[in-house]
Amino acid sequence: MKVVYPICCGIDVHKKFLVATIVSAEKAPALTYQKKRFSTFNKSLRELRDWLVANHCYDACMESTGKYWVPVFNILEQDIRVVIANPKWVRAIKGNKDDVKDSKWIGELFCFGLVKSSFVPEKPIRILREFTRYRSKIVANRASEKNRFQNGFTVCNIALDSVVSDMFGVSASSITNYLLTERNPDPAACVSFLRGSLRKKAEEVVGSIEGYCLTEDQKWRMLKIREHMEFLTKAIEEIDAKVETLVKPYEPAIRLLCTIPGVKRDSAITILSEIGTDMAQFSSDRRLCCWAGLTPGNNQSAGKKKTVRITRAGIYLKPCLVEVAHAAVKCKTQPYYRNKYERIARRRGKKRALIAIARMILTAIYHMLTNGEMFNPSDWKCDNMPDTLQSKRRDSLRYAVNLLKQHAPLSEEVTTQLQQLIECA
Repeated sequence: MKVVYPICCGIDVHKKFLVATIVSAEKAPALTYQKKRFSTFNKSLRELRDWLVANHCYDACMESTGKYWVPVFNILEQDIRVVIANPKWVRAIKGNKDDVKDSKWIGELFCFGLVKSSFVPEKPIRILREFTRYRSKIVANRASEKNRFQNGFTVCNIALDSVVSDMFGVSASSITNYLLTERNPDPAACVSFLRGSLRKKAEEVVGSIEGYCLTEDQKWRMLKIREHMEFLTKAIEEIDAKVETLVKPYEPAIRLLCTIPGVKRDSAITILSEIGTDMAQFSSDRRLCCWAGLTPGNNQSAGKKKTVRITRAGIYLKPCLVEVAHAAVKCKTQPYYRNKYERIARRRGKKRALIAIARMILTAIYHMLTNGEMFNPSDWKCDNMPDTLQSKRRDSLRYAVNLLKQHAPLSEEVTTQLQQLIECA
């Protein structure tokens, strides 16, 4: 094997300490090693950096163990090129491993270029990612509280959610507030809170509330749930305001992504916080889709193709892209992805078709951020053209080819190419 990094370091990171091993191939063919243990306190991490620089080691590799690698990366990234590896690529054999052997094994693999680097964006993107991921968690918590609030009325024999379409609309919120704040609420009095088209369902609303079993203790619990929901809503608004200040340098990229059908501003910000704006860190669009967990697996043995399920990668990016795909296939003004979805869904099913659309969208994002172009796929005209116009277009092309054959002899190669153009049209 060829030595890629003549002097490099393998680092085995833990919560309280780390073990670093400098691997040198300058005295080939034998490798030489220098091992040292450091604390994870900042002073000790700076000593690690100085030790590496003193030994002319400017390439290091460590596995992404939880969040323990982040403090080490923060100290080293200014002076050392640090490669963060997925643990499954550098895991040692069980039964013959310890901290020193692990760091040595990581250094040896890295020395010969056998370690795949994980994607670590620049620091502003990492900070933005922390906010967007935190926001997604709070939104999920608020959704859980909404379900808990709605189920609280169900167990009290109040079936209001079976009548209204939104339990948190104006009319439903007024009714629930009345039920929770009054000591002996009258179901007939809830009619006065109805607005708009819900007035036509006055009898159903009263019928869904009559005979309720709502105690004071249950009221207190649901008031606390509602109070928590309001707190989470306010927190989301404050985070959105902070995110808006963080994304100002990336406004051109956000405007580009918003030209894709189904992509709104919130989705564009989430996507940028996960992949950044520099697509040079991914060698190709296929590599990006694989990193996001949207590429089918390659699992074949003895001539038999086994499961090709997508991986579990991209736990924040993949759900966002699937939501975008849901919106894109329902877009009526730009039916580009809707037409593709319908064709794939007939053959592979709706769920696989959505994943395919999400992968197409991510591929488009890669090329848009690379070239700085708006959304304009090469097959846009053909895909958005009605079937009748497409057939007329092909007939016109066939007529032109036949006319050309009558006036000038064409070779078989040219005829074949023209036929392929007609089929692709």
